[in-house]
Amino acid sequence: MNISDFNPEFFSLKGRNAIVTGGNTGLGQAFTVALAKMGANVLAASIMPDDGVTGGMVELTGSGYTYLSSDITVAGNPKKVVDACVAEFGSIDILINCAGRGINEPDVLKFTRAQWDPMVALNLTAAFEMSHEVAKHMIPQGSGKIINICSVFSFLGGQWSPAYAATKHGMVGLTKAYCDELAQFGIQVNGIAPGYFATSLTADTRANPATSQRVMDHVPAGRWGQTQDLMGATVFLASRASDYVNGHILSVDGGYLVR
Repeated sequence: MNISDFNPEFFSLKGRNAIVTGGNTGLGQAFTVALAKMGANVLAASIMPDDGVTGGMVELTGSGYTYLSSDITVAGNPKKVVDACVAEFGSIDILINCAGRGINEPDVLKFTRAQWDPMVALNLTAAFEMSHEVAKHMIPQGSGKIINICSVFSFLGGQWSPAYAATKHGMVGLTKAYCDELAQFGIQVNGIAPGYFATSLTADTRANPATSQRVMDHVPAGRWGQTQDLMGATVFLASRASDYVNGHILSVDGGYLVR
């Protein structure tokens, strides 16, 4: 191997087109902006209202951006999202399955199908259907990147939310299964497992000194994750630099899982 065999342009996403589910808020917003900064056009599909903030950040990068209001748990909507991306940008090269929800219930006997079903539908089934739809385009073109957003609870029990832990374990299984199916077609399927990040979803935990300290006691880095901490992992797994990375779950957690 010659040193010239490695090209920094392997990290470029210019000319690539992406879908990020849940891509206009929270961690999804960080994924959208990271892809755009590296040159990708992004369609953000979400049930959350579009306040224009994400689009404004993408506009500064010069990349294309479109927002699509869609409940991807509804049959047929995943296909509509993929079709919209292809119609808008010409192809689909990158999918980030980020949309998800968590419902906590301290009393395990009160955690019923009413909490279980909507989490399985969004966190796992919708991710499968989105992956299935993009594969229809990626297989003929012989390339593509699917990135599933897992969690540190993909490897741990989920006290107060068995459905969250179960779906995030399922996302790891989906990642490995689809890697095994699609790698032969030049498609890489990997996952990112975020730890505890400073977003609106963790605001109450961070505001309470006791619960915040309980989290920090498990983080060797000694701080809450910031959304920009996920951007490098996202770009790597979405780019040519990861063309021989298949079925891997990359933890971005400040060391949470080692303690």
